[in-house]
Amino acid sequence: MKAAIIGYGKMGREIERILAERGHETALVIDTDNASELDAAHLAGIDAAIEFTTPQTAYANIRTCIEAGTPVVSGTTGWTDRLPELQELCRQRGGAMFYASNYCLGVNLLFRLNRQLAAMLERLGASYDVRIEEVHHTQKKDAPSGTAITLAEGVIDNLSTKKSWVNHAPGIGCAANRIGDPAEAAPDQLVIGSVREGSVPGIHTVSYESEDDILELRHTIKNRRSLAFGAVVAAEFLCGKKGVFGMEDLMK
Repeated sequence: MKAAIIGYGKMGREIERILAERGHETALVIDTDNASELDAAHLAGIDAAIEFTTPQTAYANIRTCIEAGTPVVSGTTGWTDRLPELQELCRQRGGAMFYASNYCLGVNLLFRLNRQLAAMLERLGASYDVRIEEVHHTQKKDAPSGTAITLAEGVIDNLSTKKSWVNHAPGIGCAANRIGDPAEAAPDQLVIGSVREGSVPGIHTVSYESEDDILELRHTIKNRRSLAFGAVVAAEFLCGKKGVFGMEDLMK
């Protein structure tokens, strides 16, 4: 596989290492200093592009790949309100696109377990409040994380007592649904607490609490390698395909 790496930060470098380990060629690297080279001419002959950049640049990067006919894998979070636009464009162009908020296999198992647990509690009519906390390194600027949003959506889709989520993230960026104090949340709002400290790759905890007990689902990423590995496997999966895909498709 001839791959393009779009975004050459810590994740991009880890992706490059794993591509080499798995016998692939990194034929193109795009970063801030050569962003203008992300075009159809430079993407010619690329089997798959792997994009990990910023919320401000992800949409344009992915759109360029789709318009150039290059299969693209993206893991950038904080911009996905526009994701449906690109998915529709991909379908119209007969292209290939893979998006996930988190490429770690363990996290995707957590997504599935979380949905199943929420659905079980709904069937039982059990009275549990739900809260999510995510902890990441200080270089992660968006809050809440895409992983935390996916977890929240898994609860909201399966537990009728929660209708929406709100974010409590002191001192981190800004968001339309930000609250200053978790106590401000309405009963049908799921609070996502966001913390940025040190070099933590990612910790996500979903807490289900009743008057009598607390049940927690927790996942800790030990390093970026697990994320980069999943992204490379997704690129391998995407080669030769047409359509819009995600981790559910890969795990099948």
